[in-house]
Amino acid sequence: MNLKPMNLPALSRREVLRRTSLGFGSLALAGLMNSRTFGAAGLPVGAPHFAPRAKRVIFAYMSGGVSHVDSFDPKPALAQRHGQPMPVPVKPTMFNNNGNIMASPWEAKPRGRSGVIMTDLFPKLAGLADDLAVIRSMTTKVNEHAQGNYAFHTSFPFMGHPSAGAWISYGLGVENQNLPGFVVLQSGGAAPPHGGVGLFSNGYLPAQHQASILRVDELPALPNIKPRESNDAQRARLDFIRSLDAPFAQATGEAAIEGAIRNYETAYRMQSAVPELCDISGESEATKRLYGLDSPHKQCASYGRQCLVARRLIERGVRFVELSCLNESIGAGGAGNPWDQHGKIKEGHGAMAHQVDTGLAALITDLKARGLYDDTLILFSGEFGRTPFSQGSDGRDHNPFGFSLWLAGGGVRGGTAFGATDELGYYAVEDKCEIYDLYATVLHLLGLDHEKLTFRFGGRDFRLTDVHGHVIREILA
Repeated sequence: MNLKPMNLPALSRREVLRRTSLGFGSLALAGLMNSRTFGAAGLPVGAPHFAPRAKRVIFAYMSGGVSHVDSFDPKPALAQRHGQPMPVPVKPTMFNNNGNIMASPWEAKPRGRSGVIMTDLFPKLAGLADDLAVIRSMTTKVNEHAQGNYAFHTSFPFMGHPSAGAWISYGLGVENQNLPGFVVLQSGGAAPPHGGVGLFSNGYLPAQHQASILRVDELPALPNIKPRESNDAQRARLDFIRSLDAPFAQATGEAAIEGAIRNYETAYRMQSAVPELCDISGESEATKRLYGLDSPHKQCASYGRQCLVARRLIERGVRFVELSCLNESIGAGGAGNPWDQHGKIKEGHGAMAHQVDTGLAALITDLKARGLYDDTLILFSGEFGRTPFSQGSDGRDHNPFGFSLWLAGGGVRGGTAFGATDELGYYAVEDKCEIYDLYATVLHLLGLDHEKLTFRFGGRDFRLTDVHGHVIREILA
């Protein structure tokens, strides 16, 4: 017999997983769950592309748009030129009710040993300035909330694409078989940002990477989490469903069926994991005070509870946790975009900052005390910034041309201010960044090459950074 070697293309680890994943739903559950860490196909996950600096992400999303010129990028020229017309042409804004240059009502000064200049809008976070890597030159191509929220969550300004949390769950797998890899926390009547729950979608990724939304101050925290029948009855029902679904998945090659099998099993195990997770009665009184749970300001206590539960989630191996702001009913903000102060920015931004400042500062402090800070990445941002000129008499409109965000924790060089806007804070003029660059950096810190983390859909290899993105190495430790 004359055997000739075949020139077969080399397959990546992810391609091998994709091609061989189907059929695992038919395996016994005990065999499937022998490994502590599971990837998109239910198989043990290999190593990241390179050594990671962080293992998980907590995303503090400030829906509505925080004013950078009133917080992390203060501009003395605003006070010097208060009331004067803008010296450069003003691009169309959301409402085009544009006034003159408006000074910030908050005092700015250097903070910490690093001397990063911040206002006193966030006094407790300002006290942790040496932990923050502030990017002052972020930009986005969209100027409307729903599009901005989709762009910031998925890198695309419309629905249908996976959220960043879903990509990270897909790329790194799940460390805890009893909990999902991607969780969104809500409390106090918080609503999804404009754009709805599609912001937390798995898109075309396998179904198990979609976010689970937990309301941490309600019982139950997740609808239908309380069992309605005995454990034996549930187990028998799931085994029966799997006996029907698994052969169908193997015969048709439908990864969606495989994802459904995975979700059924995770939901079954979450019945015991979620109540224990959200029960903070075992936390010390000192910890509860640290997070502001004793605050007379109801929204502050409610957001602080989210921050505390976020810490409990990452302790249990959840890869990506997103926090949700609550509406303060001051200014023009609403439940879906509470930072959106088109009027009364002093009152509205003041209330919103008071809501989140204690909890986020406590989260950083607590993570350090528990040895979790160095491998946990915290990201703080809204979908855009706000204008240096007023809207009406005392508000600010949307500004996508230059705004600020910050990162802290795993692999980030704290006490850093990277990039710059012009003297009025209108346009990014130095080291301009886009959302693609941000996520290239986040993935890099997690040990993932953003150009290699892909998923084939509709004949194209998609990725979180689309066809763009560069790692912002200046903020890396």
